[in-house]
Amino acid sequence: MLNRSVSFFLAGAVGAATLTAASAPSPLYPVYQRLWDLSTFTLTVVFAVYVLALLAALLTVGSISDRVGRRPVACGALVLLALGMLLFTVATGVGGLMAARIVQGLAVGTAAGATTALIMESAPNPRLGSTISSAVPSLGIAIGAVLAGALVEFAPLPRQLVFWILTAVYLVLAALVWLVPEKARSDSPPRETMWRSLLPSAQLPRATRPVFVALVPSISATWALGGLYLSLGSSILTTVLDVHSHFVVGVILGVFFVAGTAGTVASAFAPPRHRAWFGLGPLAIGVLVTIAAMSTGVLPLYVVGSLIAGFGFGATFRFAVHALGEAAPTARRGQVFATMYIVSYLAFSVPALAAGLAVERFGLKPTAVVYGALDIALVLFALVAGTAHARRRDGEDDVRRDIAPPLVSRIFGTPRHTTHYLECGPADGPLMFFLHGWPGIGLLWRAQMEAFAADGWHCVAPDLRGYGDSSAPADTDAYTVEEVVMDLTELHDHLGGRTAVWIGHDWGSAVAGAVAAHEPERCRGVVLTSWAYYRS
Repeated sequence: MLNRSVSFFLAGAVGAATLTAASAPSPLYPVYQRLWDLSTFTLTVVFAVYVLALLAALLTVGSISDRVGRRPVACGALVLLALGMLLFTVATGVGGLMAARIVQGLAVGTAAGATTALIMESAPNPRLGSTISSAVPSLGIAIGAVLAGALVEFAPLPRQLVFWILTAVYLVLAALVWLVPEKARSDSPPRETMWRSLLPSAQLPRATRPVFVALVPSISATWALGGLYLSLGSSILTTVLDVHSHFVVGVILGVFFVAGTAGTVASAFAPPRHRAWFGLGPLAIGVLVTIAAMSTGVLPLYVVGSLIAGFGFGATFRFAVHALGEAAPTARRGQVFATMYIVSYLAFSVPALAAGLAVERFGLKPTAVVYGALDIALVLFALVAGTAHARRRDGEDDVRRDIAPPLVSRIFGTPRHTTHYLECGPADGPLMFFLHGWPGIGLLWRAQMEAFAADGWHCVAPDLRGYGDSSAPADTDAYTVEEVVMDLTELHDHLGGRTAVWIGHDWGSAVAGAVAAHEPERCRGVVLTSWAYYRS
């Protein structure tokens, strides 16, 4: 098995590679159009069937990795993607293109949730995981566009070579992904059968829904613009801006998505309260510049606009992935990210398909200009929605600070152990665990729990095994740190599995440290303390 660092790198490579296939056909669209006398609308339909197949996969098997594991789903999707690439090499008309795109869409939809969750779970920390998982789509798309453009322009067999190369890459990655260690699944029985879980559905954990709804306009604005670049971008460059080199077309399309990767990385260092503006501001400005470039026919201005808009694309999407990664329970991340990609690809395809219809009636340039203007309007709506959500959350926090939250005593039991714990604070707040020392019980943290709960944290203080009202096994071997950590991971899953801050005192510090060492994906922070007790 691969170590954690290599597994993280490989997971990122798989995430990028699956999206490379999405953009590889784009520089070839003008070739297909001339060779088979296809209309702009037909090309848009070829693009749209890919997204429809992808959505069908997301709605059915998009979260299946939560049940069977990330590794088998990623491997199967890569093999299916290799088959899709082979279908491109033998396509002789629009029917062959559609067949290849459908298989490709099914593969990418199957892989999307699993690879994103695999990246997040193999990352050294949640911040790096969200950065890479949101960077790889734009990086993969950029690689596909530039690679295809270069091979079409300079290499032999322009319609086949890029797909043969990608077929080999996907088969190699499918073999390597089996060497990635699989995160242990919960031993608790699933609530539904495997076949029932395959029924089309898009669900979110209750605690994740407010965050997700607030992010929908931002996700839609970014992916709608990406859909324009990949569906009509080549036609805009060749028809409106008079670019006739397939390589240059691929490079300019790649510029947008390379800038997206840069925006993703840069946004990780932006102040948290300003990350939404950090992405949406450049997105709107960049689209304005590209509209001006199309109106005046100035290619360098279009490239500058693509750079700015691409930066905003990456920064905005990283903000969304990071927020959802923090809000999503560990055991349901595949489902959350699959639902995110359903929204993403609806925004990616539906406006592009409508634009393809509009081109037939109004022409390419007017359609592209109106598309850009509507995307700017969506960006402004996203800013309003994000600001309203932040103010509502801040208002709720102000109310919480004025109310002393009551401690609630609860019992959680499994076949192996019963844990008594105290709980206070909002159920949808960030999670914080307090672990007591020896001798002690969870109630010792009451003052700290009430203070943090009033500030919006969801605070939990369990009685560790053998203490308070938790079960106390007679066998001394039942008190190893491994057993105590297992108690806490079961409780953590019961509470939703969102990343938590773990605070320990004395013996509780040893346990909190062990949680961080063996279950790092459960931790957003660790505080280890040990202080003397003085009688007042």
